Amino acid sequence: MKRRIIQIDEEKCNGGGACAKACHEGAIGMVDGKAKLLRDDYCDGLGDCLPACPMDAIHFVEREAAAYNEAAVLAAKAHKAAHTGCPGARMRQMHHEDDAPVTAQKRPSQLSQWPCQIKLAPVNAPYFDGCELLIAADCTAYAYASIHEDFMRGKITLIGCPKLDAVDYSQKLAAIFAQNDVRSVTLLRMEVPCCGGLEFAAKKAIAESGKELSLRVVTISIEGEILADEA
Repeated sequence: MKRRIIQIDEEKCNGGGACAKACHEGAIGMVDGKAKLLRDDYCDGLGDCLPACPMDAIHFVEREAAAYNEAAVLAAKAHKAAHTGCPGARMRQMHHEDDAPVTAQKRPSQLSQWPCQIKLAPVNAPYFDGCELLIAADCTAYAYASIHEDFMRGKITLIGCPKLDAVDYSQKLAAIFAQNDVRSVTLLRMEVPCCGGLEFAAKKAIAESGKELSLRVVTISIEGEILADEA
């Protein structure tokens, strides 16, 4: 049948996930850092997601699509409530050995500048010139015990959370890259899907800056292990 349904412009999508949260039917999900219409029959055509998108990336179209299936939506909600929920907000408790060896009782901080929040750092701050930049998701500092020694040492560090801040980091980062001599970029993210927005923002910013910058992406597990290290 031909009916009104949403259409998502992936080029405009910043991966923040606000639309997915606003969609009460579960029709929108985050895939590889981008919002996707997962199933036509989950979309009721009411458009709760439209005003939630800060990038104006969602619009209505008229096209052939499966009819809205309320029963399927309710069944999916029940299953999700029982088994999943947002991976980034799901409750878990980790147990660590109390007698695990500690190599040093007190380790010096490797934070090289202030402020360190992406939203607060001045674009033309002198410490960006000639720096190696670390962009880290907020949670990585708590999940990965040796973040100061292994990732922050010798780098300028910027932190943020696309899910909590709900902003397009790519614009700020692109300006930093364009106006400064940044030598390399390391992105430290968690394994949870919402961190895909931070990775997407960094890649988009590099492309928009016009600079040829190397990007290293390191993924940390909730248990604090390195799952992937890709340059």
